[in-house]
Amino acid sequence: MSTDSPFAGLDNRAGALLVVDVQRSFADLGYLSDYGLDSAAEASIAAAIRTMAGLVERARAAGVPVVWIELASDPDRLWGASNWLRGRGFDEPMDDTEPCVIGTPGADWYGVLPAAGELRVQKRHYSGFLDTELHSRLQGLGVVWVAVAGLTTECCIAATATDAFQLDYPVLIPRDGTAAYDVRVHENALEILALTTAHVVTSDELAGFFPVASRASVTTASAVSA
Repeated sequence: MSTDSPFAGLDNRAGALLVVDVQRSFADLGYLSDYGLDSAAEASIAAAIRTMAGLVERARAAGVPVVWIELASDPDRLWGASNWLRGRGFDEPMDDTEPCVIGTPGADWYGVLPAAGELRVQKRHYSGFLDTELHSRLQGLGVVWVAVAGLTTECCIAATATDAFQLDYPVLIPRDGTAAYDVRVHENALEILALTTAHVVTSDELAGFFPVASRASVTTASAVSA
């Protein structure tokens, strides 16, 4: 494989597909009225969810582990800095505008669903790695590189991808497998990530690489327990 390829050096090395925050609070347009999405943003979110669903199926078919990273907002464990950034009191309790509160419909997966036995990781912050078992679980699977898809590009995708890179995982991001609430923000985020953190590819390019990577997988998704 050419050294100019975004997949150079990853041949016969195990990878995983990380699906981030494709939950009703972030993906269901009925929940997003306060964000003021235009028609282009709405279309891009719907298209990204369809793309992610296809990527998940192609990863499963290739034996590439699919790891589900989900926000789990806990009313008993407030994130004061997030409150502050949104103009709320640092210790103000969560209300019905809080996304993905544990046990509410907003926390449900939307348009894509984990299969039985696939690893699920709950998080409280932007990154799937911060204060979670994700890194140790990936290490236990022998995962060397990760692909990060989901919502939203500039926020939880960027945070998760950045932490993955800093933990020494080569990172791939399918540009059509993620989205933001403004198409300009999505494109700007991808540009920054491509400069600092990840190779940005298409979902077809990534899925075309899956069968090569899966031959080296130490443990397939069917063997992963949550």
